[in-house]
Amino acid sequence: MKTFLITGGAGFFGTILKKYLLSKGHKVVSVDLVHDDFKDKNLFSFQGDICDKALMERICKEYQFSAVFHCAALLAHVRKDIPKLWHSNVEGTQSISDLCSKFGIKKVIFTSTNCLYSKSYDNPVSEDEPICPTEIYGRSKLEGEKILLGNSDIQSVIFRCPTIMDEGRLGLLAILFSFIDENKKLWVVGSGKNKYQFIYAQDLANACYLALEYNFSDIFNIGSDNVEDFNTVYQYVIDEGKSSSKIVHLPKTFAIWGMKVCYWLGISPLGPYQYKMIASSFVFDTHKIKKKLGFKPTLTNKEMLLKAYRYYHQNKEEIKHRKDVSAHSQIAKMGIIRLIKWIS
Repeated sequence: MKTFLITGGAGFFGTILKKYLLSKGHKVVSVDLVHDDFKDKNLFSFQGDICDKALMERICKEYQFSAVFHCAALLAHVRKDIPKLWHSNVEGTQSISDLCSKFGIKKVIFTSTNCLYSKSYDNPVSEDEPICPTEIYGRSKLEGEKILLGNSDIQSVIFRCPTIMDEGRLGLLAILFSFIDENKKLWVVGSGKNKYQFIYAQDLANACYLALEYNFSDIFNIGSDNVEDFNTVYQYVIDEGKSSSKIVHLPKTFAIWGMKVCYWLGISPLGPYQYKMIASSFVFDTHKIKKKLGFKPTLTNKEMLLKAYRYYHQNKEEIKHRKDVSAHSQIAKMGIIRLIKWIS
């Protein structure tokens, strides 16, 4: 039995990862800003900030960690939270790096992001593709990568992840699910023939576990196989979910211009990354992680999205009343999208 530290352990993916590690017979220590309701005899949860030096050093003195899974991060859905985001994502990563050096923790596994890129790609994106983040979340994750890779005391395995998907994944996706669930028109930017990759949360947890036996610092792209276009994926969820929603296409240039204006007016939750993603194509090349870690994805995009939608459909009343949970575990505020939904 080994003992692992998970930062962000009460969040959407942190919760899935800790259950995975516990199922393997290990002890898990979770640190998160929000309260963790999950209970297990081998889980020890702390509510607090990973930048709280006294708290983190007390935890590291109490437990001997074999590795750290650094999943804690804030998102950029609200512009007033930008200083908090940088504090959490960059200063928090520096805190973890320093703790590892001080307490002799040799392995860090870090969940980074495809937000490091900001354009549409016709071909799968390899780890060698030049980085070009345009918004604060991507820049903060890039700084986190630099901090960890710059620490020669530790082996840092970095996973660049697309949208992490599983039942319980909400946030902005819950807005999409509400349109399907209420049989509203589903507005798609452009032709809908663009492709965007997901990663199944259980597959990512498995990759994190595989990384424990990888004795080098490295960066890996991760994602699903056989990525299909938005039209195909959405129609599959509509059909399998027994919805009467119809896909409607919006002119790409007009729609993106409108989303930019609404975001800067503060009336839309869709920021620069989101309105680029829904109108562009982005698929990771995952040959490297398959070769070096033996990773194999198990679910396709449409299977993942349907799984998440069914969870929303079955639990929507309880979801509406959630408080003090992570951003991915609650419904994002709609803003002007509520008006679009009303006229749909």
